[in-house]
Amino acid sequence: MTVPEHSTGGNQQKTINGKKGAGRAKRDKRLRVPVLPEEEKMIKAKACEAGLAVAEYLRNLGLGYSVPSIIDNRQVDALLKINADLGRLGGLIKLWLTNDERTKYIGKSQLYMTLDTIRETQSVMLKEIMKLRK
Repeated sequence: MTVPEHSTGGNQQKTINGKKGAGRAKRDKRLRVPVLPEEEKMIKAKACEAGLAVAEYLRNLGLGYSVPSIIDNRQVDALLKINADLGRLGGLIKLWLTNDERTKYIGKSQLYMTLDTIRETQSVMLKEIMKLRK
């Protein structure tokens, strides 16, 4: 997002929230924030999780911007993989239920094993969802 800068010459613009653009304002002011050693470790860890430098992380928080987390993206990827596994298992059961020629040698024990696998996968998926909620 850009905001027109009031100056006498030209059509310069400065940027907001560190987005690159023409006439980007240089950040030359420093803020000193005293923290405990444990707080420092936590702040650095959270900045690292978000894939940001500590200064950028604290600036975004202080200005009210949301801070995306790389870990959230990894958890979403894990959930997508689990969802794909469930889809494949569902397809196998559907194939078995249609009495397809390829599945005539699959017995009930194999079907029950597949259902157990689906339940286990659902359990894994639920655990991943609970991690996201924390």
